[in-house]
Amino acid sequence: MKLTRSYLFFTLLLLCFIQCKKEVHNNPKVKHSINEIHYAKGLEIYKHQGFSIVKITNPWPESKENFTYILQEKNGIIPDSLKQFTVIQIPIKSIVVTSTTHIPTLELLGVENTLIGFPNTDYISSEKTRKLIDTGKVREVGTNESLNTEVLIDMKPDVIVSFGLNNSNPTLDNLQKSGLKVLLNGDWTEQSPLGKAEWIKFFGALYGLDSKADAIFSEIETSYNSTLALTQKTTTKPTVLCGAMYENQWYVPQGESWAALFLKDAQSDYLWTTTKGTGSLSVPFETVLEKAQNAQFWIAPGNFSTLKQMSDNNTHYSQFASFKNKKVYSYAVNKGATGGIIYFEWASTRPDWVLKDLIKIFHPELLPDYKLFFFNKLE
Repeated sequence: MKLTRSYLFFTLLLLCFIQCKKEVHNNPKVKHSINEIHYAKGLEIYKHQGFSIVKITNPWPESKENFTYILQEKNGIIPDSLKQFTVIQIPIKSIVVTSTTHIPTLELLGVENTLIGFPNTDYISSEKTRKLIDTGKVREVGTNESLNTEVLIDMKPDVIVSFGLNNSNPTLDNLQKSGLKVLLNGDWTEQSPLGKAEWIKFFGALYGLDSKADAIFSEIETSYNSTLALTQKTTTKPTVLCGAMYENQWYVPQGESWAALFLKDAQSDYLWTTTKGTGSLSVPFETVLEKAQNAQFWIAPGNFSTLKQMSDNNTHYSQFASFKNKKVYSYAVNKGATGGIIYFEWASTRPDWVLKDLIKIFHPELLPDYKLFFFNKLE
């Protein structure tokens, strides 16, 4: 009798051990992991065995919401505590993106052939992706604010990478209710040059190309910082005016904005650098004329391609010294085959090229052999 009870006891104990071990195996706990992101303020990536956690903490300016996505590798086990979030099988094989800023990232990662849809394809400038569009491999899917739901459901992309201006986007909600995986990308809210560029790691994680994305960003980071170091050789800071008139108001970048930080890093004296904010500032023409009439350089004067276009649009532009001295530089001249502006597509991914352009403009002696990539001097 004792032997039987002992046998039964140990048998039950063994079964309990096996079951407990099985439950632990099937429901692993989320161990502590270090955020892989260093510059971007609105992105966090945590790598674990078999899966990664991607957090979008600033999907739109002053957002009080954040989004979590789980990227599951083949045979990876997702803890029960994470199954409430959108789970995406990686590496993905097809994608729809909604911003031209995502195109260079796909090309640098070598996965542009996975792009199957884009809204307003005419805005895309890159020759590689334009070939895909021209051969019908990338379909038109409407506009970001009103994506063609029927077309997207028919296409069945692995993921749709979009962005939100606020917490109301019925189109994206409908796509998710239809079973499609929609990810919000907040790269456009980043204000530091390297912060925007680091979002290449977001796409690297989707394709299981984390190491490649890290290497590309490291190259960009090194290039930016080494270029920045060149400015330590100069003690001059030329005065700079930005922007142009629109509906009787002049819009200039605020002092904490992405554009203003480039001007600061390029060792220039941007005349609105002390203003607070990360957007644009509306200023009366009279105020701009009083403050910037003698500015040495004028950067990004709207979408004008020549000085004549500027003066024809507004005769008051000719009152500025930078206009008279032909020191006006625009990014609107370099366009793709269908009119998309290359700067809008590539600048956020390659901030080192933007910085080199500006240093070449303000301090040409520091980069004697460099040729401007984004900007052109208006004639």
